[in-house]
Amino acid sequence: MARHWHFDWRLLVFCGLFLPLLLSLGVWQLNRAAEKKELLTSWQSQATESTWAELVAEQPMPGRPVTLTGLFSDRTWLLDNRTRKGQAGYEVLTLFLPLQGPPVVVNRGWLPAPRTRDLLPAVTSPDGVVTLAGRLADYPVPPVLAQSPEQDGQWPRRVQALPRQQVAIEVVSPAPVIVTLTDDDQPGAYLTGPAPDVMGPQVHYGYALQWFALAAALTILTVVASYRKAPSGLGKNRKTGADNDNDNG
Repeated sequence: MARHWHFDWRLLVFCGLFLPLLLSLGVWQLNRAAEKKELLTSWQSQATESTWAELVAEQPMPGRPVTLTGLFSDRTWLLDNRTRKGQAGYEVLTLFLPLQGPPVVVNRGWLPAPRTRDLLPAVTSPDGVVTLAGRLADYPVPPVLAQSPEQDGQWPRRVQALPRQQVAIEVVSPAPVIVTLTDDDQPGAYLTGPAPDVMGPQVHYGYALQWFALAAALTILTVVASYRKAPSGLGKNRKTGADNDNDNG
């Protein structure tokens, strides 16, 4: 059956409003991908050029790669309620003393918890000067207030969160961010997890593709919905009209 164009102003207005929006979101994601690619390239080049003291002075951003040389302190916090594959455990957060620049908390990875809560896992740190590779991250602070640890002078200490203010009780002027080790091969590393959540350019490209796909789908659906089948009565009326003309003739 033949189809014909049917003008539906409501459908066209809907498409006219949302199509530019979807296209603009796709272009915005492409621009964000270009910016993120340039930023990551800059971070990679600065990772070996900037010292820790210079990096901290530049208001470092989470996700930026960093290399540190210094010594591990004997002060370790065990971040509670961290599970891996259903097993309860802790993330090991140890104070690190760089040769230059402010002290910084280093997330060394995950350790399984002992069977009873009254026991803490044994934590050891490398002796002497070591060089670490990692990425900057925010302090592990949940959205709700957590109970402060007991200041009993014993290490390590179990904590539910570790804000910077709590670290400042033990050391003067700690760094505004922490460092998460890159992998398990780093000195003093335990079971490290995935790298800190840094949205790379490929993620923005994926979002852009989704927005453009939605724009294409909206356009196709609008065109398809605008072409409708000719009413069956229209064909009959035309045939009847033709028969009448023959009779009159």
